[in-house]
Formats: sequence, C-alpha cells, structure tokens
Amino acid sequence: MTERVEHREQSLTRATEARGLEALISRASCADKGPAPVERWNPDFCGDLDMEIKADGTWLYLGTPIGRMPLVQLFSSVLRKDADGKTYLVTPVERVGIRVVDAPFIAVEMNVSGTGDGQVVTFRTNVGDVVTAGPGHPLRFVDEDTTGGLKPYVLVRGRLEALVARPVMYELVEHGEEIDIDGKAMFAVRSGGEVYPIMPVEKLERLSA
Repeated sequence: MTERVEHREQSLTRATEARGLEALISRASCADKGPAPVERWNPDFCGDLDMEIKADGTWLYLGTPIGRMPLVQLFSSVLRKDADGKTYLVTPVERVGIRVVDAPFIAVEMNVSGTGDGQVVTFRTNVGDVVTAGPGHPLRFVDEDTTGGLKPYVLVRGRLEALVARPVMYELVEHGEEIDIDGKAMFAVRSGGEVYPIMPVEKLERLSA
C-alpha cells in the first residue's frame, strides 16, 4: 500500500521538480542501455507536462533549462512521437505530452566515409545518438520560408527526427552532387546506398549567381 502511494506522489503529472522526474524515468529505462522500447508500451494518457524542447535543442522544465545532460538523456530515451503529431514521454504506466518547437534532437556532428554509391554519412546528436543516414534513417530537406534557407532533418528512431545544425549542414552540402532523378537534374547527397535530393540544380544555380 505504501509503495502505491509513493508511486502516485512521484507521478510525472504531479512532479514538482526535475529530481522527481529523473527518479521515475530511471525506473523505466537505463540510459546506458539506449532508448527504452516505448513503441511496445501503450499506457493511458495522463495529461500534458510543462516541459518544452526549444528549437536549439534546449530542454526546459517549468520554464527553466535542464542543465544536467544525464537527465536530458534519460528523458530522450523515453520520447515518442505518435501518429497524432504530438510528442510524449512514455513509461510502462504513463504517457504525458510535452512541447517540441521544431525537432526533439539536434545533429551536432557528422562523419563521411566512402565516395559515390559507397558514401556513408553518420551523425551524432546532442543527446548522444549515432545515426547513419540510409535505409530506416532517411534525410529530408525543408525550405525555410522565413529566411530562404534550408533545414535538413535525419530520422533518428520512430517518428523522432534530428535537425541538422547549420554548421553541420554546410559540411553536408559539400558532399552533394548533381544527380539525375526521374529525368530532372537535382543537387543531392548520397548515403547508405540511397540518394536524398536537396534542391533542383537550376535553383542552386540561381542561389549561387
């Protein structure tokens, strides 16, 4: 009986400090074992939590940045984005909504090996995920209407993506090439045997003029 009362007091929806959240999530997942099997869990929705992931990858709880990386990694290990487009923290017994301004992760470093069809692009995220672009982890490029710039994303797991940081994006496009895709000249990048179009070559030429 006492254990059930303690569990309710430490519920994500009633937590009043990050330490309480860490305690609950640490019982559901071990950070050193990678992401939890959240896709296999189907707990009840318990409401929204005052937690937000900013566009630059900063995690806020009750409006205050979470400065402890191990805690952020614990949270990231139980993240799930559902078909409704919302992002949740999920444990075997609870599912709570959080706000994500852009993408939940930021790709902060990349490595390129091989050339041509054998080229492989690997990213490291701000929370320690290592992802190789290719089958199961596609790249996509989105035009940023407000600035006229480009925003690349790489799928990390489930429906969770990492926004490629701008310095990494510049490095990425250096490995792009002109490739014919369905009869159209595209500037694209290869990785893992797949081709990811960035933009039409004619658009690139206009931007470079």
